[in-house]
Amino acid sequence: MTENHSMRPLTRAESELMNLLWDQPQGVTINDLVALYPEPQPARTTVATLLKILEAKGYVEHRRQDGTGRTFVYSPLLTRERYVTCVLRDVKDTMFGSSVKKMLSFFVQHEDISNEELQEILELIDDTNDQTL
Repeated sequence: MTENHSMRPLTRAESELMNLLWDQPQGVTINDLVALYPEPQPARTTVATLLKILEAKGYVEHRRQDGTGRTFVYSPLLTRERYVTCVLRDVKDTMFGSSVKKMLSFFVQHEDISNEELQEILELIDDTNDQTL
């Protein structure tokens, strides 16, 4: 997936599966993935279908498990950070006219952010500004 390539959005079910894959960067089998789900666990066929969709979207790859002919190991093709960065950049560009200020203002006004959290955010901004100067 190139940096300029627009990522196709993930559904809730796809996001849940990608989170499991991101937490297992060495790769996992379908049976391993099913076992990682909380109860009630989805059917193996459901997970297999989601993996095929994610492969078609360019998020996942598979390889044969060592020593076996039929078992595949699935791995993410991009990091969680890269996906989140692209999604949030798209939200910023499409919903807030490419303005970080408008996007952050929206969250400050519409989310229950404590004064302590706001102070921590300001400190992060100060630290980032200090590093770039």
